[in-house]
Amino acid sequence: MHSACLSFDFDAMSPWITTVGSDNPSMISRGEFAIVGVQRVLDVLARHGVRATFFVPGHTALAFPPLIERIVAEGHELGHHGWAHENPAQLDRDGEARVLELGLAALDRVVGIRPQGYRSPAWDLSPHTIELLLDAGFTYDSSCMAGDFAPYYLRRGDRWSTQDPYVFGATSELVEMPVSWSLDDVPQFELVPGFFDTLADPDKVFGIWQAEFDYLVDHEPAGAFTLTMHPECIGRGHRITRLVALIEHIAGRGGVFESLGDVAGRWRRANPLAAWMDANPLRTGRDAISALEVAT
Repeated sequence: MHSACLSFDFDAMSPWITTVGSDNPSMISRGEFAIVGVQRVLDVLARHGVRATFFVPGHTALAFPPLIERIVAEGHELGHHGWAHENPAQLDRDGEARVLELGLAALDRVVGIRPQGYRSPAWDLSPHTIELLLDAGFTYDSSCMAGDFAPYYLRRGDRWSTQDPYVFGATSELVEMPVSWSLDDVPQFELVPGFFDTLADPDKVFGIWQAEFDYLVDHEPAGAFTLTMHPECIGRGHRITRLVALIEHIAGRGGVFESLGDVAGRWRRANPLAAWMDANPLRTGRDAISALEVAT
């Protein structure tokens, strides 16, 4: 089966305050356009019977409870996306744990949901992230990029340097639903000083996205196409019409729209950790040459 996982990071004002670090009301208002964008997105998903995943910072959930309630009421999956779009790689362990808990508490307060999925703001992880996610009960992550269509289990404790061979850590039970910057709307469509400087032709971008899904259908027996979008970005009129066309193309080629959590759960059941490790030695480093072997 070829799954299409449409995911939306409902960031709203949080990245402009935290990631960009702006104190400019005009710039922060760019995030507030998500109010318009998320309603357009939800309308499109409802018309086409698409179930999607929305990753929401706690900061956003508390700002716009009615929109979070609508997302859940219309059957979409809710995922964790930090408290105020903090980069976990810039936090110590205690700070990262606190941000995770604040985000969980906000989602619980607004809709009474404890999500199974996590997506890191900026797609960065710290050395502590996987352990913290497992301790908090998460079953999957969607922040890493070591695959395209096939989920995989994440390792923790990898070590690297310029002097020694790469050291593979232990494989964890956390499923990764991989992402890609080429399948993200913000780098293609937003002008963000110091971060992104692009206003790409939507036809070009959606052509890339369509070709990626077509490759999955034409060359892989099964897998999931994961697209990352932001309501304040994709919700612009000239882009959302292309999203409609992409949805219709995917459906026309037999794609099945699912949440990331649904795909991750089904994949985990079909791929028990021990059996998957045996079948994927390259992912575990089983055949790698160690520093000790080099030295001897």
